[in-house]
Amino acid sequence: MLVIKEIRDLKALIHAQKAAGKTVGFVPTMGALHAGHRSLVEEAGKQSDFVVVSIFVNPTQFNDKTDLEKYPRTLEADVALLEPTPCQAIFAPEVSTMYPEPDTRQFNFGELERVMEGKFRPGHFNGVAQVVSKLFEMVEPDKAFFGQKDFQQLVIVKAMVKQLTLPVEIIACPIIREASGLAMSSRNERLTAAQRENAAVIYKTLCEARNNAQSISVEELKSQVVEQLNANPFLETEYFEIVDDVELKPVQQWTDPVNKVACVAVFCGEVRLIDNLVLA
Repeated sequence: MLVIKEIRDLKALIHAQKAAGKTVGFVPTMGALHAGHRSLVEEAGKQSDFVVVSIFVNPTQFNDKTDLEKYPRTLEADVALLEPTPCQAIFAPEVSTMYPEPDTRQFNFGELERVMEGKFRPGHFNGVAQVVSKLFEMVEPDKAFFGQKDFQQLVIVKAMVKQLTLPVEIIACPIIREASGLAMSSRNERLTAAQRENAAVIYKTLCEARNNAQSISVEELKSQVVEQLNANPFLETEYFEIVDDVELKPVQQWTDPVNKVACVAVFCGEVRLIDNLVLA
């Protein structure tokens, strides 16, 4: 398994693989890898001949400088985790390599970027689109694999691919959870033992919401979920929304003819956690 730092070395490797007729699968990450990432790499290995994983903490998608500074950086451990997987190359560039000069591109995703994460993290998805589009240009993947935990990001990336007419297929992979039900996230590393235990309430509450869907109104369910989460002294809800899975529009009634997804962002201490669950 190669660890590559420079774009020219990455491109030379990719072009050699493509010249040999191999398909390229790509898993973009910000490092601090866990079993959720590993599942993406395993899936990439099933669907591709050559698998590349990027490890890059992208500064342009953080609207909170403190969050950027505290984001875990564990390259050595990440390489060890990827050793037994189908990953054949790791691209781990420096910030100066990815951004030799500022990226001033502005993407327009309409309402997709103005709700939920976009509402509370202005500029976040523009930063995501900047870095993912750059990585796609460098890696030239046939397929790219993203986890469904970052559900809104998945919708945004699909929209970006369509806007830029990029020749890459976006593959959505299921959320991987800890035994408690807590969605695996690099941010979980920052939780204390007590916080981690209480953070499991998030998934439990989403499951109860799925069971209660249809029996009470959408608005009543939303209020019930927020109340339940905030009743836990370790948790503070930032948002809870029930949206359709394509345009992220709020669901008004259970009879709306769309697939419904419950999406939540919760602070557990200083750590911001997101999760989602398909309701119907």
